[in-house]
Amino acid sequence: MAARIIDGKAVAARARADVAREVEAFVAQTGQVPGLATVLVGDDPGSAVYVAGKQHASLEVGIVPFDRRLPADASFDDVAEELERLNEDEVVSGMLLQLPVPEHLDGAELTGMIRAEKDVDGLTPVNAGLLSLGQPGLRPCTPAGVMELLADTGVALEGAEAVVVGRSNLFGKPMSQLLLAANSTVTVAHSRTRDLAGVCARADVLIAAVGRPRLIEREFVKPGAVVIDVGINRLTPEEAGNASGLVGDVDFAAVSEVASAITPVPGGVGPMTIACLLRNTLQAARRQARAAGRVS
Repeated sequence: MAARIIDGKAVAARARADVAREVEAFVAQTGQVPGLATVLVGDDPGSAVYVAGKQHASLEVGIVPFDRRLPADASFDDVAEELERLNEDEVVSGMLLQLPVPEHLDGAELTGMIRAEKDVDGLTPVNAGLLSLGQPGLRPCTPAGVMELLADTGVALEGAEAVVVGRSNLFGKPMSQLLLAANSTVTVAHSRTRDLAGVCARADVLIAAVGRPRLIEREFVKPGAVVIDVGINRLTPEEAGNASGLVGDVDFAAVSEVASAITPVPGGVGPMTIACLLRNTLQAARRQARAAGRVS
């Protein structure tokens, strides 16, 4: 039996509609419009597309976008000064530094300069620590989006065995912590894991985020498992043949024959990342309004 295709676009559309309604109510209550600032250093085409998508989505739900761009040769101090200006700007509810930054800059250190209450990517040491401790905070958008997709499948996470392939600070580690908070039994696998196929094949929920095209093959997947593909890889025309040049970390055609549910690439996890970014921006605006005494 073929796997159910998890429609990330549909789930994200519902989430964005909810955010739009909540933003309207927030503005009516406080007189304040949430604002999202994006900082892009350099002219990387892919990053520019991502930033444009975030700004367009913000406008759709009633959040004001602020577009800040610096040249590729901007110094560390130049970027730090821009981030500090946004930290101090009261009309900016949330902010993010688009990654990756040019090689001469330290993206992690710069991201750490964003105030935790405005860190809508959920990547600062403060928010990472709050997640690790199970305390309230702004959560990384892609892992949070994956949790919503899992909820949409109806899979019972409590007591389930979950395997996350990938251990990055941006996704793998926070993803495992969110699954632990849902009472799953979590294994984090990576490039040095022995018998990766065997480890993955134990999973009731298998999440791949390593950036290797079609790494997860049919034998990696337990029959009936839910498979979430976070990877997005662009193949050369020779590699792609007659297929699309974009593929995930999962061999979609083969794994679909054994999984119970699976995300496509594109159209799976990606749309949820922006939906959760918008939700984080609204959450940040609410917390700042409470701190300022504008709402109870």
